[in-house]
Amino acid sequence: MTPLHYLPAVEALSLFRTRQLSPVELMRAVVERAERVEPDVNAFAEQMFEQALRAAAAAEREYAPGGRPRPLEGLPVAAKEEQPLAGHPVTEGTLLRAPHAARETAIGLSRIQAAGGILHARTTTSEFCCMPLSHTRRWGATRNPWNLQTAAGGSSGGSGAALAAGTAFLATGSDIGGSLRAPASFTGVVGFKPPHGRNPVLPPAGLDTYYHHGPMARTVADCALLQNVMAGEDPRDPHSRLPAARIELGDVRGLRVACCPVPGDFPVASEVAANTRAVAHALAAAGAVVTEIEIDWTLAMVKQALWAHFGTGLAAEVLELDRQNPGVITPYCQAFARKGVENIVDTETGRAVEAAIRERLDAVFERFAALVVPTLGATAFAAGEDYLSAQVMVDGVALEHFSDASLTPAFNVGSAHPVLAVPSGWASTGVPTGVQVVAGKYDDGTVFRVGAAIEQTVGAGFARIPLAGQEFPQMRHDR
Repeated sequence: MTPLHYLPAVEALSLFRTRQLSPVELMRAVVERAERVEPDVNAFAEQMFEQALRAAAAAEREYAPGGRPRPLEGLPVAAKEEQPLAGHPVTEGTLLRAPHAARETAIGLSRIQAAGGILHARTTTSEFCCMPLSHTRRWGATRNPWNLQTAAGGSSGGSGAALAAGTAFLATGSDIGGSLRAPASFTGVVGFKPPHGRNPVLPPAGLDTYYHHGPMARTVADCALLQNVMAGEDPRDPHSRLPAARIELGDVRGLRVACCPVPGDFPVASEVAANTRAVAHALAAAGAVVTEIEIDWTLAMVKQALWAHFGTGLAAEVLELDRQNPGVITPYCQAFARKGVENIVDTETGRAVEAAIRERLDAVFERFAALVVPTLGATAFAAGEDYLSAQVMVDGVALEHFSDASLTPAFNVGSAHPVLAVPSGWASTGVPTGVQVVAGKYDDGTVFRVGAAIEQTVGAGFARIPLAGQEFPQMRHDR
């Protein structure tokens, strides 16, 4: 039987409507779960349990006769700390910024609240949200509930860990190089990077085409539920010219899907590649027309585009802060800043490399409706490790830098393409693996369609367990 704190969000809403479950009962179950696991998992930067329970009582009244429940009425939602919430502090995980109360709420969070979602906690990030790690000197290490010796990924690692641990039903994240998708992969949940402009973001962050706010959830249907609330135009974001794409889940019969288990020369562990091919076989069995392809990308090409984008911005800013306040910033953040400044690429070269990356991606969608690639090449990161002396190993080969394990940033360069990260299986580390489903520009519906088919056939995600009549998986924390 699925524990109450692990119910799918869409099922909880159905039980609310039939009054078999109350929002107060559900919120209490989530709070009790958090009180038990948070000391070990450490996914929350801020807890707002008392006001959440009061909001749940108000939501319960909306499900009484005569009430008018909204799309997310009564669901516990965790918000990434980087996303401002009026009256609450924003620190981005650094000790260099004194907590100050935000004056405005992020557009996506405002829409979640207007839809009846209850923000009961705010989740941890990497420092300055700059790396796929999940520890800071402000909050300590956020751990992966599947294996507490491993990290939840970053920078939306707290959101992924909370969903996997059963301390949130839905969660938000942001993504400038994979920060929604990397933690989704490590924690076995679902994360969606929308096409730029679909989900509005307050300026100035929303002006960066690499940058996105998006939903995370335990199932594809739950992720679609949250995405349908967050999407749509807002006058505060001049790039948000896209109407909301209504997401519906369907089958994949006849759909042409490309699969690339090892893009270019990117390092991909054999376990990850094998699980990616298993996804391809499952899609073929579901009726999709699947072809394994190669993409002519190189790791050096993508890194060159990234340093052209970040080297004179965030990296330079962090390096100056470190000069003014030595010994305060985490070592991985210092290393990021130094590497960025040392590898500065001029704007003209950077744009040319970005164009080449997009050109190769566009060529895929001249032939296929969707592309499936791994999310991360490595099978785990150690919790609390800065990876300055220790190295990430992929099939016995040490990576030059731990961020080289991420296969996500190319799709931030290709910012118009929607990308859904879904579980693909398990690694020998006890940690989930994942794939990214990519579709043509602004074709959100296709990634959810393919993601749902993977979820229903591969059996690696949270949704498959109750459907298959299996026992719910036991977290390392619970053993």
